[in-house]
Amino acid sequence: MQTRVCRLYGQDDLRIDTEATLDPIKDEVLVSVGAGGVCGSDMHYYFEGGIGQIRVREPIILGHEAAGTIVAFGPDVSGLSVGQKVAINPSHPCGTCRYCQQNLQQHCLNMKFFGSAMPMPHIQGAFRDLVNVRQGQCFAIGDQTDIGRAACAEPLAVCLHAVARAGDLSGKKVLITGAGPIGSLCAAAAKLAGAAEIVVTDLQDFALGVARKMGATRTINIAKAADDLTPYEAEKGQFDVCLECSAAPAALRTAISTLRPQGILVQVGVAGEMPVPFNPLVAKEITITGTFRFSTEFAEAVGMIDRGEIDVAPIITQTFPLETAKEAFEVARDRSKSVKVQLAFAS
Repeated sequence: MQTRVCRLYGQDDLRIDTEATLDPIKDEVLVSVGAGGVCGSDMHYYFEGGIGQIRVREPIILGHEAAGTIVAFGPDVSGLSVGQKVAINPSHPCGTCRYCQQNLQQHCLNMKFFGSAMPMPHIQGAFRDLVNVRQGQCFAIGDQTDIGRAACAEPLAVCLHAVARAGDLSGKKVLITGAGPIGSLCAAAAKLAGAAEIVVTDLQDFALGVARKMGATRTINIAKAADDLTPYEAEKGQFDVCLECSAAPAALRTAISTLRPQGILVQVGVAGEMPVPFNPLVAKEITITGTFRFSTEFAEAVGMIDRGEIDVAPIITQTFPLETAKEAFEVARDRSKSVKVQLAFAS
């Protein structure tokens, strides 16, 4: 069988190629991809040739947010059926390294993560009409669940893990800096976790409008009304938790100035090196913690989407056919009119 693939050859060199797809063997499942979300890492690879020290060093098929329909499977597969809809977990930990043995699979020393340029050779991604994945990477969804929404399970899993890193949010005041897909999904996850107040900041009104639909109780455009954050600095800070999703130095300063003493700062967004105002961080005894990908949260995310507990539809702002992938990437980086852009495939 032939499949189209969205392959990056280097910075600004994205091509739609056609190649043969092998029949599934052993515990492999052949999935006809229906939808794939364009992630920030995909855009960094395309527009910048990498992310920080991670560079694209060979052709790579992009994409790690995907869902589709099973068309075939190997002889060792059980419990799945042809025609069944599945969300695809892009994470494939080895299961045997020291971190996998400690249930820290997101830190697997031999991780194979779709569309990743971290290892060499690169791990090929899911932006293709047909892709073979392991049975353990397939999470069944109901016929009623839209494929595009199911493809949002991966970013939602990232946000569920980030919220878990913050501890119990019941009745808490939460600040979320950055209203991209991750920021908006963090708002939904924080709401589900029982946060009493969720304030989301960004530079774009369009993104903030989506954040309100996803659970923000208040939004602030800091390009127009930065002073609206000043009251939250009173009495050493008002927020219990900040989920910092922008990786912007100004946002980090805002987080530290508005967090209460012994508040928790979860750094979700990633970029290069960032200056940290350590004096207030130390004086207010703020806990700063990182968050990386997810583990068991992927199954949780699929279930929440499938049951309708979290409606991810508002973040999906545009869908483009695979053959117009370049246009999709251009729109995806225009935050004045997009949040989550998806590609649609042959199925």
